[in-house]
Amino acid sequence: MNSEMPFTAVAPPVFDGINYQVWAVRMEAYLDANDLWEAVEQVYEVPTLSDNPTVAQIKNHREKKQRTSKAKATLFAAVSPTIFYRIMTLKTAKEIWDFLKGEYEGNERIKGMQVLNLIREFELQKMKESETIKEYSNKLLSIVNNVRLLGTDFSDSRIVQKILVTIPEKFETTISSLENSKDLSSITLAELLNALQAQEQRRLMRQERTVEGAFFIKSQNYRDGKNRKKTEQQVWRLCIQHQKQ
Repeated sequence: MNSEMPFTAVAPPVFDGINYQVWAVRMEAYLDANDLWEAVEQVYEVPTLSDNPTVAQIKNHREKKQRTSKAKATLFAAVSPTIFYRIMTLKTAKEIWDFLKGEYEGNERIKGMQVLNLIREFELQKMKESETIKEYSNKLLSIVNNVRLLGTDFSDSRIVQKILVTIPEKFETTISSLENSKDLSSITLAELLNALQAQEQRRLMRQERTVEGAFFIKSQNYRDGKNRKKTEQQVWRLCIQHQKQ
């Protein structure tokens, strides 16, 4: 028995009017995985059956009709209630897709403004002392991916440069080591992140050992103190007994 859940049982990504480009990429992949993208991508006409159709023609007609209905139903399920009320009267999946694209993707001028705002946000980023390399790099990549989805190129080398000049001084050792071993202008994003995360991990391990060492010393001092107090009490009792004799 196959325990894997069929892909059709996975709910489609829901669009609520924000980040259309991200939703469109995910939705196209979802429709394609369910063999429905063809019914959305183009005008998908279901052929009319002749008076004496063959079994193959009947089967083809039924499959195309089902695919059209499923594509439309899937798009209805993939939008918020507010957006659904705007598309509920549209007849085909392609009409729905084209309406959403025209309404939310925006024209070139709007996309250009969005790109400028994202790049400005990227340039203003600076890693906080409390952040990890993973948290900071994920934040940068989230901005960059949105820029790329809007059709603007954004190289990994630009992300590398951004990280090199905005991380705290505690990573200076790793940067110096990289400078001595290779040309920083040719280092990949993956190489840089791996090197920085390795230093971060070593620093964390040293801190843990320091804490453990301090705890051990404190515990040892506590035990020594208890033992010393116990010994003093025993000596005191012996002195009292000796005086009574």
